[in-house]
Amino acid sequence: MWAILREPCDESAIRSRPASAPCSKVAGRWVLVATTLASSMAFIDGTVVNVALPALQTNLNATIVDVQWVIEAYSLLLSALLLVGGSLGDHYGRRRVFLIGVALFAAASTWCGFALNIHQLILARAAQGLGAALLVPGSLAIISSSFPENERGSAIGTWSGFSAMTAAIGPVIGGWLIEHVSWRAVFFINIPIAFLIIWISLWHVPESSDKESKELDWWGAVLAAFGLGALVYGLIESSRLGFSDRSVVIALIAAAALLALFVILEARVSNPMLPLALFRSRTFTGANLLTFLLYGALGGTLFFLPLNLIQVQHYSPTAAGAAFLPFVLIMFLLSRWAGGLVENYGPKIPLVVGPLIAAVGFALFTLPGVNAGYWRNFFPAVVVLGIGMAASVAPLTTTVMNSVTQNRVGVASGVNNAVARSAGLLAIAVLGIVMLHAFNRALDQRSIGWQLPVTARQSLQAQRSKLAAASLPEDLDQMTQQMMGHAIAESFVHAFRLIMAIGAILAVASALTALIFISRGRQSDYSRPPKAFAG
Repeated sequence: MWAILREPCDESAIRSRPASAPCSKVAGRWVLVATTLASSMAFIDGTVVNVALPALQTNLNATIVDVQWVIEAYSLLLSALLLVGGSLGDHYGRRRVFLIGVALFAAASTWCGFALNIHQLILARAAQGLGAALLVPGSLAIISSSFPENERGSAIGTWSGFSAMTAAIGPVIGGWLIEHVSWRAVFFINIPIAFLIIWISLWHVPESSDKESKELDWWGAVLAAFGLGALVYGLIESSRLGFSDRSVVIALIAAAALLALFVILEARVSNPMLPLALFRSRTFTGANLLTFLLYGALGGTLFFLPLNLIQVQHYSPTAAGAAFLPFVLIMFLLSRWAGGLVENYGPKIPLVVGPLIAAVGFALFTLPGVNAGYWRNFFPAVVVLGIGMAASVAPLTTTVMNSVTQNRVGVASGVNNAVARSAGLLAIAVLGIVMLHAFNRALDQRSIGWQLPVTARQSLQAQRSKLAAASLPEDLDQMTQQMMGHAIAESFVHAFRLIMAIGAILAVASALTALIFISRGRQSDYSRPPKAFAG
């Protein structure tokens, strides 16, 4: 559900590129249709799959670790290869790479829809992530290369408006499909959209490329993908196997070695995927650290929200999909106002106050118990969190763009997007460990004194990894089943509160980061080259 919020700097990535092949007004409309549909397809998939997680646990007998991998497999490929995907378009043709990404995404969506078990679904989601790594930066690059600078603002407005609309209605439509058709329909809806995108692109979208672009950093991409993959594997599987397991230890050691090699390589190659020189700017470093903390809090905590709403609060998938709608509307309505905060007050104040408001929103999520109503319990938290994020995102984007020289804006926007996506990727893995251990500890405390048959205890022990989706032994009387069901729900809420408290702490840490790293200057003060760290 955290993907309802687009990553920062998307619009700046469009503005930062020159229009290498400006198109006519008629062709421009088709470009916007194709790229908006492609972005919407990715947004729909990102938001709806979270709502489908409870159904996946029920229908595919999946544990919490399994559904973590459903999200993480997609995010891992997208995060690791996002920057490479944009460079491939520059080298080999933006439309060509974009179409390959759309076709791959559609094929992977078909695979997801026909998956026979959770392991096939995880592999298919990884293939979706690879397709998204080509189509997401491709859609932004095509807009930037197709419109001259004086028309780009209008194009961005159209793209942003329809993307926001998609983000708002996507989870509601997806929840309805899950409730009335099947979770498989969530993936099948991508197929007709993809065919329409391909048809429009082949006939109406001009090809463009940058033949003078630098060589691709293939080794950097490989090291980043395998390093992040090993790290995520070690963290997620530690919930199931324990940190002492040999495969977990090997994965974490490999992750440390691969990521260290990645940093060394990026410092030495002529065209690095991650230019370390950008981090000489104190403001750029602080803005990306703030992004990592704030988007990590958002991605890690909201992964568990649909599970709470559907499995514990007993909301329908449609209601759960609509629960975050106020957040999207607030982001949409306040985005222009938030952008003006930097001009009036400088970036420091909104980047301190915004995350602090978001921290209050996370804290409000710790209040609801079992069977909590939406309007009194969850709605205030969603609204406050939306206000906090709305006050943060536009100033954060502006700060990132203004912290580097004009010729590095495109690279800076790509790095910040990758940081935001990687933050959510790692946060889900880490907070999954916390969630499972807190749930087990709470359930152990509540089960003291239960006089359960041996078979019932064994069954409950085997179901723990499903959290609130645990199936109760059928050979127990109704009163005992109700008691166990209530204990499982209360244990989930206990762990959920801890996760949200961690989210609040991360949001406060992001505010402190802004207080330390971000200067007080107004937007006009950023016309000078960025200052490097002292010494």
